[in-house]
Amino acid sequence: MTAQYKEYVEIKVDSNYLEGMLEVPENAVGIVAFSLAGDSDRLSPRNNYLAAQLRKAHIGTLLINLLTKQENQIYASRFNINLLTQRLNGICHWIEQSKLTSKLPLGLFGINTGVAAILQVAATHSKGIAAMVGCRGRPDLANQRTIKSISAPTLFIVGGRDPSVLTMNRRVYFALNCKKKLEIISGATHLFEEPGALEKVAELAVAWFLKFMVPPIFAHHSIKI
Repeated sequence: MTAQYKEYVEIKVDSNYLEGMLEVPENAVGIVAFSLAGDSDRLSPRNNYLAAQLRKAHIGTLLINLLTKQENQIYASRFNINLLTQRLNGICHWIEQSKLTSKLPLGLFGINTGVAAILQVAATHSKGIAAMVGCRGRPDLANQRTIKSISAPTLFIVGGRDPSVLTMNRRVYFALNCKKKLEIISGATHLFEEPGALEKVAELAVAWFLKFMVPPIFAHHSIKI
């Protein structure tokens, strides 16, 4: 019996192996898969900070790159939303099949172009997604004809000094028909590098996931490692 399960994983999707780190705390109430590509990868200190805050709240995390190292060197691949969506669908299937995580509510945390991928996954997978968070992302790159079918509660987090991304998020936010919220962190720029900004992102994300993972229907799903 250990307080936390931690494992480096390589998940095979469409003949490629995607590198990730799975960490599940004791008495986990859910699992969140990070949708990452480009300069926002699983080794990013910002992403690892956000994941650590989720685990403190007893939410497991899977930090995983949706692109291989070779693919990530190609700028166009980072904006290939259909490819990212296909990879994220594969990751969700792996989580749902894994003995360790299959009984946990599944959340998605998208960053940058990864936000478009979580929206497209949720458009066809909504009943399997407990909640989603999109941070400093590009939801406008998702298929706008399908996002109206999303039922998973969705939170967008954007810096107040990131005007172009804020405009993109607002446009998609108003098109969503699910439970939703748009949080604007005053004074924050794109990377939330200002004092206290990233901490606020973590606070908002943790609260959103807990709200829809724990009460009341998912409360019995917590597991012991």
